[in-house]
Amino acid sequence: MTRSAVRLGVIGVGDVAQRDYLPEFPRLGDRARLVAVSSRNEHRAKTVAGTFGAERWTTDWREVLADDVDAVLNLTPIAVHAEVTRAALAAGKHVYSEKPLAPDVATGRELADQAAAAGLTVVAAPSIALFPQVRAVAAVLAAGRLGAVHCFRAHAYAGTPPWEGYDGDPHPFFADYGGPLRDMAVYPLHAITALLGPVTAVAAFSRRTRDSFVPADGPFAGQAVPVDSDDDWTLLVRTASGASGPVQVNFCAREAAGPELEVQGEYGTAALSLLDVSQPLRVLASDSGEWVEEPVANERAEGPDHLLGVEEFVDCVASGTAPVLSADHAIHVLDVLAAAEESSRTGRVIVPTTTFDWHPPHRTEG
Repeated sequence: MTRSAVRLGVIGVGDVAQRDYLPEFPRLGDRARLVAVSSRNEHRAKTVAGTFGAERWTTDWREVLADDVDAVLNLTPIAVHAEVTRAALAAGKHVYSEKPLAPDVATGRELADQAAAAGLTVVAAPSIALFPQVRAVAAVLAAGRLGAVHCFRAHAYAGTPPWEGYDGDPHPFFADYGGPLRDMAVYPLHAITALLGPVTAVAAFSRRTRDSFVPADGPFAGQAVPVDSDDDWTLLVRTASGASGPVQVNFCAREAAGPELEVQGEYGTAALSLLDVSQPLRVLASDSGEWVEEPVANERAEGPDHLLGVEEFVDCVASGTAPVLSADHAIHVLDVLAAAEESSRTGRVIVPTTTFDWHPPHRTEG
């Protein structure tokens, strides 16, 4: 490693860290150095450090905020994202946070302001705006291949619990601060807003389809897990570009046959995966009237490529440049989630109050 490598500490090395982040770390090369990892579980912390080459491990996440760490990856459960990020920023560390950045807009703005005042970088997952398929659609829109875009549709399912083979703690996904709205809706909402602009109106319906479930695998096998949040959501959103469409997210449906996102224009339609970077972009071409598969270059073999966000984070920390995955964008999506909750509760269309710096990649004439 070079002396200029960004020194990273990872707080929270559970399922997503071991499945999606740490195995991809070799792609960072000499840009970063894995200094420390933290887990409440001593065996897990020690095993992960040995497997992925961390220089040290600890069961106290505050020990990661040592002077020899430049930046922190906050991969903790949803409920403690803000606490860990606040402490890391107070310790003078740059922060990459798993989604959502905070429990609400006010806390998200507090963290963003704290980082700005200290001259620190905050990058907020998901990294969906950097996925090759989303960037390919941006290029398709910029070239005018779809014509004027008025419609879209999106979904993000996590399957029906219990999740076979899941060896982590499922409780945070079903707690009153969790659910598919916060865990899954962020993927299509970040993609839609990156491509078509901030959300200007939200209407939503939600319900809870079960009171509990019993995992067959993992540390909570055989124990009832309460479902304390609505697990079935349908949102209708309108964007600043004028496009509108449904976004469906849930923990109560097994799977869907279609792509996670379709962007529908007057000349054609683009269909793409939001969860697997190995999938091609499918475009309904205006000249032939046929669907054409357009491969996109992907670095991860399959699945979501969360390391794209870490790569941007490391590069922004090293160069001082502003990230594409901005805190303002993440805060806006938090605002949309809150609007969906209010709409479901009141039956009214809700107008979000936040925005972010967005430049349309498309034109409205052919």
